[in-house]
Amino acid sequence: MYTHPHGSADLSDVTVYPEVIDYINKRDCDFRVCTSCGGPILLPIRIKPPKKTDLLLKAGNHTVYISIHQARFLHSLQMDMIPFFDDNEQNGYDRE
Repeated sequence: MYTHPHGSADLSDVTVYPEVIDYINKRDCDFRVCTSCGGPILLPIRIKPPKKTDLLLKAGNHTVYISIHQARFLHSLQMDMIPFFDDNEQNGYDRE
């Protein structure tokens, strides 16, 4: 795995909220923090596979891979980093 030069990304200061650990453990897989147009998001690695340059963080029984591009800005893993899709939103549009 990649080692960040000069230790400038210290993941020991990153707080993983308990509800995020519960979410990860319920899905029973590793996750990755990556970049999206709306900011950092947390996705299962089967959707967004880890890269060699990712940093590793333990969260419950699993590993969270963190993009080196996000690591320097990351202070916590919160539920708002997990994308949710509401099927009811799609039903509000008429498709004629």
